[in-house]
Amino acid sequence: MNYRHAYHAGNFADVYKHATLIALLESFKAKATPFCYVDTHAGRGVYDLDGERALKTREAVDGVLRLLALQSVPAPLRAYVDLVRSLRAQDGAGGQRYPGSPLVADGLLRKCDRAVLCELQADEARALRSLFRHRPSFHVHQRDGYEALGALLPPREKRGLVLIDPPFEAQKEEFRVIEQALDEALARWPTGRYAVWYPIKLGRDIQPFHRWLKRRCPGKWLIGEFLVHPDNTGERLNGCGLAVINPPWQFERTLDALLNVLCRHLGQDGFADRRVHFPD
Repeated sequence: MNYRHAYHAGNFADVYKHATLIALLESFKAKATPFCYVDTHAGRGVYDLDGERALKTREAVDGVLRLLALQSVPAPLRAYVDLVRSLRAQDGAGGQRYPGSPLVADGLLRKCDRAVLCELQADEARALRSLFRHRPSFHVHQRDGYEALGALLPPREKRGLVLIDPPFEAQKEEFRVIEQALDEALARWPTGRYAVWYPIKLGRDIQPFHRWLKRRCPGKWLIGEFLVHPDNTGERLNGCGLAVINPPWQFERTLDALLNVLCRHLGQDGFADRRVHFPD
């Protein structure tokens, strides 16, 4: 499996991640005070679904392209689909651009808000800088996103969201890196909101991370998982999850409604399942 995001842009996992990101960012806008969005693995910001890498896997066919074909989009996904359609409309007929997380955030942040985007790969960071060259409130850092958290947190706004969305090239070992980074970040900024995306192949491989999260953040976490195949083989991507630390009030309801709609429209081979875990 190639972990460069261009191969997987617009797939079911992207849809889930970006739709949830929209809901999380919107929750900050209930207050007029500014907030900061930090992306630890930002990528290049925008992808071409007609590009060589995307066409090689064609994962968007069972993801965002299914939703764009709908005549009526259910409410939990409407803002996400509208954002994607807007970007494609800017390209004219046949536009195939798809927004990464930074461009999703760009559609939601206000003038008073700020974004800090970290990307280690030089070519991806260059593309990101070019994309946001006219956005002074978007700051691009070519550096390791985990290491950057020690320098970037807490942000001066004192409220905001950190998205941790690594490529998981280290597979199971990536969870241990995430745990260490989160432990240090929470020590610096315990009231910050954190969202961690992770792939699901074998369900049992996720359990140690769940246990760590419950020990480290008692009563302050929420987990939502979306499966398009049973999580009983390590040979393919069967689903993905998002763990949210310090989630918005009653966000489990938002997540449950979103996952129900995703199961209805993005299941594969007649299978779809979702799981929402939160403290009792």
